[in-house]
Amino acid sequence: MRRIKERIYTIPINEAFDQDVECPLCICEDKLENDALEYAVGPAMMEPDFRIETNKNGFCKNHFARLYALKQEKLPLALVIDTHLNEQIKEIETIFNKHRSELKALSSKGVLEAIPDRIKGKSNSAAKAAAKLIDKLRELKNSCSVCNKMNNNMDKLIENTLYLYDKEPEFKKKFQNTKGFCLKHVKDMIDKSGKALSPEKQAQFLIDLFDLEIKELKRINEDIHHFTLMFDYRNAESDWKNSRDAVPRSIEKICGSSNLK
Repeated sequence: MRRIKERIYTIPINEAFDQDVECPLCICEDKLENDALEYAVGPAMMEPDFRIETNKNGFCKNHFARLYALKQEKLPLALVIDTHLNEQIKEIETIFNKHRSELKALSSKGVLEAIPDRIKGKSNSAAKAAAKLIDKLRELKNSCSVCNKMNNNMDKLIENTLYLYDKEPEFKKKFQNTKGFCLKHVKDMIDKSGKALSPEKQAQFLIDLFDLEIKELKRINEDIHHFTLMFDYRNAESDWKNSRDAVPRSIEKICGSSNLK
């Protein structure tokens, strides 16, 4: 049973590594993101645990925009926003009300009345209230249910990629014959390799990864450099070679999938 599950989980990885792209893991991540978005305003509507999470975390700016554009029917998203806002209003109001009386007292003080507390170095109630409210709003800004779901699944996918590299000779060949990876996913693989591989295998993995990655980074650097040279009037009749799409490919190589054309 475990082998069957491993096989199911690794099918999309193998399919992504068969594609001629700058980072096969970005292909996987894009699919996980799209699945998470579809789920958030689809099956998740009937999942109490996920609704609890969306009420608490909401979505980042990017995923709110993606969810809004995803479906013509806005009711599912509206229902999620309704309960999310309801919970956040209660939490923000609770924090504020804990400080209301102190704020009221401080606001009624004259400048001279407040001087003794300042001399003693006491933190004023306005600063305390502001700090608590900022903490809450910062936490909300940095939380996203889609990001959480996608990142959790991506962690598992990276682990399965390293499992395939370690256990499947044919996959290892695929790995070594790719165009490398975006730097974001290079970091992710290094992060996971210490737990997924023995020290000896991790050492070989780092050799294989960086021999490949440095070669492919130099390739794309040559492409982007050639692109810049083509804007010199002296090269007006020169061959663009493989540089016409070098800008979006370079961006993807640096920071991951950006859906640029």
